[in-house]
Amino acid sequence: MPVINLTKETWLATKVRKADNFLTRLVGLLKRTNLGPEEALWLMPSRGIHTIGMKFPIDVVYLDKGHRVVHVSHSLPPFRFAAIKFKARSVIELPAGTLAQTQTSVGDVLEISATQASLE
Repeated sequence: MPVINLTKETWLATKVRKADNFLTRLVGLLKRTNLGPEEALWLMPSRGIHTIGMKFPIDVVYLDKGHRVVHVSHSLPPFRFAAIKFKARSVIELPAGTLAQTQTSVGDVLEISATQASLE
């Protein structure tokens, strides 16, 4: 199931896992040693994230309720707290470099289809 930037007509990911309860949001990507180039984690609801305990950097895109990008963080390193954005309703974590490669920026609209399948 993909994440597509409708504004730029680019694909951000083809394998999306939804983290939509306390446990799945808490664990997030902590058990992972990397995130494949086609993978993403969609955290909902969420207005901010952290990378405490993670082993690799990630790109982060914050979305409002209409899936419009309200903030981006490029290559957020491990052991950091990301910004909290009160306009955000969900956050997508992607492999570092994805946002630059797809030129995803504030104001873009994303289309998201998520699956419950594990990224492990």
